[in-house]
Amino acid sequence: MPDPIQNAPDPVLSGSNAIPNRGWVVTGAGLGINLALGVLYAWSLFKDAIAKEFGWKGAQLNDPYALCCLVFAGAMILAGRCQDKVGPRVTASLGGLLIGSGLILISTTSSYGLWLLGFGVLAGLGMGFGYSSATPPALKWFPPAKTGLIAGLVVAGFGLAPVYLAPLSQVLVTHYQLQKSMLILGGAFLVIIVGLAQFLQNPPAGYVADPRSGAKPAATGLGPGEIIRTGNFWLLWLIYFAGAGAGLMVIGSISGMAKSTMKESAFIAVAVMAVGNAGGRIGAGLLSDKIGRRWTLLLVLVIQAGLMLAAIPVTNATDGPKGVIVLLATLIGLNYGANLAIFPSFAKDLWGLKNFGMNYGILFTAWGVGSLLSSVAQRLKASSGSFDSSFQVAAVLLFVGALLTLLIRPKPAGQA
Repeated sequence: MPDPIQNAPDPVLSGSNAIPNRGWVVTGAGLGINLALGVLYAWSLFKDAIAKEFGWKGAQLNDPYALCCLVFAGAMILAGRCQDKVGPRVTASLGGLLIGSGLILISTTSSYGLWLLGFGVLAGLGMGFGYSSATPPALKWFPPAKTGLIAGLVVAGFGLAPVYLAPLSQVLVTHYQLQKSMLILGGAFLVIIVGLAQFLQNPPAGYVADPRSGAKPAATGLGPGEIIRTGNFWLLWLIYFAGAGAGLMVIGSISGMAKSTMKESAFIAVAVMAVGNAGGRIGAGLLSDKIGRRWTLLLVLVIQAGLMLAAIPVTNATDGPKGVIVLLATLIGLNYGANLAIFPSFAKDLWGLKNFGMNYGILFTAWGVGSLLSSVAQRLKASSGSFDSSFQVAAVLLFVGALLTLLIRPKPAGQA
């Protein structure tokens, strides 16, 4: 049942200048929610403390994170359905409650099973519900010419999160130890996400983002059962898997890669990669508005493949200039982040906004499956003693993805 509060007329919208202003408020709220949800990327920052305080070893140190990624991706389908039916405000609020309760739960225990439940399941569900409800309402306030830019701005928060979480996590763990740090983060994120969720609102029925263009409100669009019967969906799924999976293979190990050259300063590579990740989402979204989604995606994948091959000699060097690996990390982060702006824009362009939440949720499962490649990277490193094989596999995936972009068919004329 639709949320009567979510769909009720808003007296604030009656003014001529209030409509566009409200669109930017919704965009800012979505960006803020994603800044909080980016705690997913902070897992690597807590691994040393977990090993030290709990005595976990091997796969135990990665299992809650890996489970969180899978639950996050899977929850996007259910959360997208919820967003489409009851609105973003309720859906995002539920996400805040879930992620907050998950972090608060793990603050009370050192149990491996309860950390799987708290971080892997509850926090993963919270990320899915929060992430799925941040982008759709923002897109609805703006004309198609700004789809890429707005999508990029909203999802940039997720990529940028490590920039503030890295120093914050270090301070919290140093002064309060691991479990109390989880309690502080859980309480803070619960309040922040639920608070910002109240600013998420769809425009009123019949709203036209740019009346001067003479455009009509978007048509109904395709439903989930229809999109999975299209060739474009499966092409995009495979390309998303290749682009996101290849990026995640490297992002999860960039600190270890940088240590040979940068020693104790390796965290700098992680931070600048996060800046590149966020910048790539905004930049690629804006570029895709100008030259088209397909050509932007092709460009991103080809450049990323070249970077993977260039990374082999850079990461093998033990005495090279530090600036080179920092630049490489920035560019890899930028190209990986571009995927997170381009694919929701594709979903909106091809299949409309009515079922956008669930449609993109189904497409986002490619990211979840791609996240499993980070484990492949660790196994390749363990068997070969270097990251060379990981870069080579990632480059092949990216080149295949680039070729597949040439098969994407444009939206039929007149389709929402």
